[in-house]
Amino acid sequence: MRAGKQQRKTKETDISVSMDLDGCGKHAVHTGIGFFDHMLELLACHSGIDLTVSVKGDLQVDAHHSVEDVGIVMGKLLHELLGDKKGIARYATAYIPMDETLARTVLDVSGRPCLVYRVKGLRGKIGEFDAELTEEFLRAVCSYGMLTAHVEVLYGGNLHHMAEAVFKSFAHALHDAVAVTGNAVPSSKGILE
Repeated sequence: MRAGKQQRKTKETDISVSMDLDGCGKHAVHTGIGFFDHMLELLACHSGIDLTVSVKGDLQVDAHHSVEDVGIVMGKLLHELLGDKKGIARYATAYIPMDETLARTVLDVSGRPCLVYRVKGLRGKIGEFDAELTEEFLRAVCSYGMLTAHVEVLYGGNLHHMAEAVFKSFAHALHDAVAVTGNAVPSSKGILE
Protein backbone atom coordinates (compact mmCIF):
# COMPACT_ATOMS: atom_id res chain seq x y z
CA MET A 1 0.00 0.00 0.00
CA ARG A 2 1.37 3.40 -1.04
CA ALA A 3 0.10 5.43 1.90
CA GLY A 4 1.77 7.36 4.68
CA LYS A 5 2.13 10.52 6.70
CA GLN A 6 4.75 13.24 7.15
CA GLN A 7 5.05 16.12 9.57
CA ARG A 8 7.24 19.20 9.57
CA LYS A 9 7.54 21.83 12.27
CA THR A 10 9.51 25.05 12.00
CA LYS A 11 9.28 28.44 13.69
CA GLU A 12 6.97 29.48 10.82
CA THR A 13 4.74 26.45 10.24
CA ASP A 14 3.50 23.21 11.78
CA ILE A 15 2.31 20.89 9.01
CA SER A 16 0.92 17.37 8.84
CA VAL A 17 0.16 15.64 5.54
CA SER A 18 -1.27 12.17 4.90
CA MET A 19 -1.52 10.69 1.42
CA ASP A 20 -2.76 7.48 -0.16
CA LEU A 21 -1.64 7.28 -3.78
CA ASP A 22 -4.14 4.50 -4.44
CA GLY A 23 -7.11 6.27 -2.91
CA CYS A 24 -10.19 7.76 -4.50
CA GLY A 25 -9.63 11.49 -3.96
CA LYS A 26 -10.97 11.83 -0.42
CA HIS A 27 -9.70 14.97 1.25
CA ALA A 28 -9.65 16.93 4.48
CA VAL A 29 -7.68 20.13 4.01
CA HIS A 30 -7.25 22.90 6.58
CA THR A 31 -4.50 25.40 5.82
CA GLY A 32 -6.20 28.59 6.95
CA ILE A 33 -6.02 29.86 3.35
CA GLY A 34 -9.41 29.41 1.72
CA PHE A 35 -8.41 29.43 -1.94
CA PHE A 36 -5.39 27.18 -1.29
CA ASP A 37 -7.68 24.71 0.50
CA HIS A 38 -9.87 24.73 -2.60
CA MET A 39 -6.88 24.05 -4.88
CA LEU A 40 -5.60 21.18 -2.71
CA GLU A 41 -9.09 19.67 -2.63
CA LEU A 42 -9.14 19.83 -6.44
CA LEU A 43 -5.69 18.26 -6.57
CA ALA A 44 -6.91 15.35 -4.42
CA CYS A 45 -10.15 14.92 -6.34
CA HIS A 46 -8.54 14.99 -9.80
CA SER A 47 -5.47 12.91 -8.93
CA GLY A 48 -7.45 10.26 -7.06
CA ILE A 49 -4.98 10.66 -4.19
CA ASP A 50 -6.51 10.68 -0.71
CA LEU A 51 -5.12 13.77 0.98
CA THR A 52 -5.25 15.15 4.50
CA VAL A 53 -3.48 18.43 5.20
CA SER A 54 -3.36 20.31 8.48
CA VAL A 55 -1.44 23.58 8.80
CA LYS A 56 -0.74 26.04 11.57
CA GLY A 57 1.19 28.83 9.88
CA ASP A 58 2.30 32.40 10.41
CA LEU A 59 -0.58 33.82 8.39
CA GLN A 60 -0.19 37.10 10.25
CA VAL A 61 2.89 37.54 8.01
CA ASP A 62 1.35 36.15 4.82
CA ALA A 63 0.57 32.79 3.20
CA HIS A 64 3.98 32.21 1.60
CA HIS A 65 5.54 30.02 4.30
CA SER A 66 2.42 27.89 4.67
CA VAL A 67 1.97 27.29 0.94
CA GLU A 68 5.63 26.55 0.22
CA ASP A 69 6.00 24.31 3.28
CA VAL A 70 2.91 22.28 2.34
CA GLY A 71 4.61 21.72 -1.03
CA ILE A 72 7.79 20.60 0.71
CA VAL A 73 5.98 18.09 2.92
CA MET A 74 3.81 16.79 0.08
CA GLY A 75 6.86 16.40 -2.16
CA LYS A 76 8.86 14.53 0.49
CA LEU A 77 5.94 12.23 1.22
CA LEU A 78 5.28 11.57 -2.46
CA HIS A 79 8.95 10.68 -3.00
CA GLU A 80 8.87 8.33 -0.01
CA LEU A 81 5.65 6.61 -1.09
CA LEU A 82 6.90 6.00 -4.63
CA GLY A 83 9.95 4.15 -3.29
CA ASP A 84 11.95 2.61 -6.14
CA LYS A 85 9.17 3.60 -8.58
CA LYS A 86 8.88 0.04 -9.79
CA GLY A 87 5.93 -0.44 -12.10
CA ILE A 88 4.80 3.19 -12.37
CA ALA A 89 3.96 4.76 -15.73
CA ARG A 90 6.48 7.55 -15.00
CA TYR A 91 5.44 9.97 -17.78
CA ALA A 92 2.14 11.78 -18.25
CA THR A 93 0.62 14.76 -20.02
CA ALA A 94 -2.65 16.46 -19.15
CA TYR A 95 -4.48 19.32 -20.83
CA ILE A 96 -7.28 20.87 -18.79
CA PRO A 97 -9.68 23.59 -19.94
CA MET A 98 -11.38 25.89 -17.48
CA ASP A 99 -13.77 28.10 -19.42
CA GLU A 100 -11.52 30.51 -21.38
CA THR A 101 -8.30 29.02 -20.00
CA LEU A 102 -6.27 26.03 -21.19
CA ALA A 103 -3.47 24.60 -19.03
CA ARG A 104 -1.01 21.82 -19.74
CA THR A 105 1.22 19.80 -17.43
CA VAL A 106 3.83 17.38 -18.72
CA LEU A 107 5.29 15.27 -15.92
CA ASP A 108 8.22 12.88 -15.50
CA VAL A 109 8.65 11.07 -12.19
CA SER A 110 12.34 11.09 -13.02
CA GLY A 111 14.18 11.39 -9.73
CA ARG A 112 15.44 14.75 -11.03
CA PRO A 113 13.82 17.89 -9.63
CA CYS A 114 12.93 20.51 -12.22
CA LEU A 115 10.00 22.86 -12.71
CA VAL A 116 9.51 24.80 -15.93
CA TYR A 117 6.66 27.19 -15.19
CA ARG A 118 5.29 29.23 -18.08
CA VAL A 119 2.21 30.89 -16.68
CA LYS A 120 2.10 34.53 -17.67
CA GLY A 121 -0.43 36.72 -15.96
CA LEU A 122 -1.07 34.57 -12.88
CA ARG A 123 -0.25 37.46 -10.54
CA GLY A 124 -2.35 39.29 -7.98
CA LYS A 125 -4.91 38.23 -5.44
CA ILE A 126 -7.48 35.47 -5.70
CA GLY A 127 -9.46 36.14 -2.55
CA GLU A 128 -6.70 36.37 0.07
CA PHE A 129 -4.38 34.08 -1.93
CA ASP A 130 -1.37 35.49 -3.76
CA ALA A 131 -1.66 33.86 -7.19
CA GLU A 132 2.12 33.67 -7.65
CA LEU A 133 2.24 31.20 -4.74
CA THR A 134 0.96 28.61 -7.20
CA GLU A 135 4.47 28.50 -8.64
CA GLU A 136 6.08 28.34 -5.18
CA PHE A 137 3.89 25.37 -4.25
CA LEU A 138 4.66 23.46 -7.45
CA ARG A 139 8.37 24.23 -7.20
CA ALA A 140 8.47 22.79 -3.68
CA VAL A 141 6.51 19.66 -4.69
CA CYS A 142 8.85 19.08 -7.65
CA SER A 143 12.03 19.83 -5.70
CA TYR A 144 11.24 17.52 -2.79
CA GLY A 145 9.22 14.97 -4.79
CA MET A 146 12.06 14.64 -7.31
CA LEU A 147 9.75 15.39 -10.25
CA THR A 148 10.29 17.10 -13.56
CA ALA A 149 7.22 19.14 -14.52
CA HIS A 150 6.53 21.53 -17.36
CA VAL A 151 3.47 23.58 -16.46
CA GLU A 152 1.95 26.10 -18.86
CA VAL A 153 -1.17 28.15 -19.31
CA LEU A 154 -1.50 28.25 -23.08
CA TYR A 155 -4.09 31.02 -22.82
CA GLY A 156 -6.49 32.42 -20.27
CA GLY A 157 -7.65 35.53 -18.51
CA ASN A 158 -9.48 34.93 -15.25
CA LEU A 159 -7.03 34.36 -12.38
CA HIS A 160 -9.26 31.83 -10.61
CA HIS A 161 -9.69 29.84 -13.82
CA MET A 162 -5.97 29.93 -14.57
CA ALA A 163 -4.96 28.68 -11.12
CA GLU A 164 -7.65 26.03 -11.14
CA ALA A 165 -6.64 24.75 -14.57
CA VAL A 166 -3.00 24.56 -13.43
CA PHE A 167 -3.83 22.56 -10.31
CA LYS A 168 -6.19 20.25 -12.21
CA SER A 169 -3.73 19.60 -15.04
CA PHE A 170 -0.99 18.86 -12.51
CA ALA A 171 -3.35 16.52 -10.66
CA HIS A 172 -4.35 14.58 -13.78
CA ALA A 173 -0.73 14.24 -14.90
CA LEU A 174 0.28 13.09 -11.42
CA HIS A 175 -2.52 10.51 -11.37
CA ASP A 176 -1.37 9.02 -14.68
CA ALA A 177 2.38 9.19 -13.94
CA VAL A 178 2.22 7.37 -10.59
CA ALA A 179 -0.26 4.74 -11.81
CA VAL A 180 1.07 1.21 -11.56
CA THR A 181 1.15 -0.19 -15.08
CA GLY A 182 3.74 -2.96 -14.87
CA ASN A 183 6.38 -4.46 -12.61
CA ALA A 184 9.66 -2.99 -13.87
CA VAL A 185 11.40 0.29 -13.11
CA PRO A 186 10.55 2.48 -16.13
CA SER A 187 14.12 3.40 -17.03
CA SER A 188 16.76 1.98 -19.36
CA LYS A 189 19.19 2.50 -16.45
CA GLY A 190 17.16 0.12 -14.30
CA ILE A 191 16.90 2.69 -11.53
CA LEU A 192 15.08 5.92 -10.80
CA GLU A 193 16.54 7.64 -7.75
